[in-house]
Amino acid sequence: MDIQMKTSDFYYELPKELIAQTPVEPRDQSRLMVLDRKTGEVTHRHFYDIIDYLNPGDCLILNDSRVLPARIYGIKEGTGARVEFLLLTCRGGDVWEVLTKPGKRAKPGMRYEFGGGLLRCEILEIIEDGKRLVRFEHEGNFYAALDQIGQMPLPPYITEKLKDKERYQTVYSRELGSAAAPTAGLHFTQQLLERLKEKGIRIGFVTLHVGLGTFRPVNEEKITDHKMHSEHYHLPAETAELINRTKQEGGRVIAVGTTSCRTLESVAAREGEIRESDGWTDIFIYPGFTFRVLDGLITNFHLPESTLIMLVSALAGYDHIMNAYKIAVQEKYRFFSFGDAMLII
Repeated sequence: MDIQMKTSDFYYELPKELIAQTPVEPRDQSRLMVLDRKTGEVTHRHFYDIIDYLNPGDCLILNDSRVLPARIYGIKEGTGARVEFLLLTCRGGDVWEVLTKPGKRAKPGMRYEFGGGLLRCEILEIIEDGKRLVRFEHEGNFYAALDQIGQMPLPPYITEKLKDKERYQTVYSRELGSAAAPTAGLHFTQQLLERLKEKGIRIGFVTLHVGLGTFRPVNEEKITDHKMHSEHYHLPAETAELINRTKQEGGRVIAVGTTSCRTLESVAAREGEIRESDGWTDIFIYPGFTFRVLDGLITNFHLPESTLIMLVSALAGYDHIMNAYKIAVQEKYRFFSFGDAMLII
């Protein structure tokens, strides 16, 4: 594959009505497209059928990051002017990277309050991409206050209001820190996970805190000119051991979501093997990439010209993916965060 590919090579026409605005109930009733990455053959199933494609001894790697209710509304101290903050990344202690709306008015030294004073903050400095560094002040637990006053930071293409905050969390989420959900995992129910375990499929966890950069469009004409955002990950020792054992015993390692995929391939590239690791990754996976760990991937349908459609094209082959997406549009699959799923195997 020529790595001088253009961003426009990853464009496809998507009718607006196929962008899912609400999640399917129950979670595992969404549709599932199974894509054979060797032949490009496509099969139409439901997500609960995924068990038919996994064998005893295979292992699923899930991202257990939990989404922060990171959108908060408040006022500027002194003037009462309304403001919206979006929390992105904790820099340590009570210092956070945030996006502010309106953006340009938030200058260093300015102070804001949220939830009637439940949270207060001061802007420390303006950093890259117009983001701000702020220091929060609070009584009691910061995350409890955030849970009380914050809203889920749904992607910009979802305009419906979310009735239940938990519906934008995976059922196994536990490590707070994401600005967006690892959405491939939204299809799993506890019952389906139990059925998979009963069949002998092993389950392991990594943590990668999803940043909003995941929605950032690729603006460069040549994909290799695009600079990836950086996200924090942790791969625990027991997960490393599980992956290595699975490989040794001839099982397959299947990542649930592009975040799990990026974590595993980052660690393999950085450490030369899979072992316990903690750090930041800005790995960019596009056609031509050599996978060291993955044998399969469970994922959703991604935005045109996004880094994520480039990633799945690297795994399944560019022609196979573009054809699968064409079929998905024809068959009226639901797209993006609350949409249907694809199994690449």
